[in-house]
Amino acid sequence: MRKIVGFAILVLSILTACSSSKDSSSLSFSKIKNVPDNVQDKIEPEYTLQLMDEGEKGSYIVFQSNGEVETDVEAKDDTVTIKFSTSDSKGGHGEQHVYYLTRDQEQDVIHVLVDGEPAVFDSVTGL
Repeated sequence: MRKIVGFAILVLSILTACSSSKDSSSLSFSKIKNVPDNVQDKIEPEYTLQLMDEGEKGSYIVFQSNGEVETDVEAKDDTVTIKFSTSDSKGGHGEQHVYYLTRDQEQDVIHVLVDGEPAVFDSVTGL
């Protein structure tokens, strides 16, 4: 009887660990204060939106805008949506904002909205 109870506890522990690992997400999006030299060298000041991919590690996203920028990130199925909200934007390119995005392997689509409007990357490069 003890062996059966012990075996049942072991099986439940394994199942709990498996379901926990599936529920955990590696999605993160954070602003970078110290941009690595290899990234800074590839930033094109005339582009509004750039993506520099590091493969499975993650991606640098560069957004150039006048004024303050607020961000929000959502994930649904295979898509990560990044929302940039700008204030005091007077057109042109001003301040450089660099972010780092990590995502789950099944999330292979990055959708960007700037002030609620769909935006496309001016440049996509690998690092």
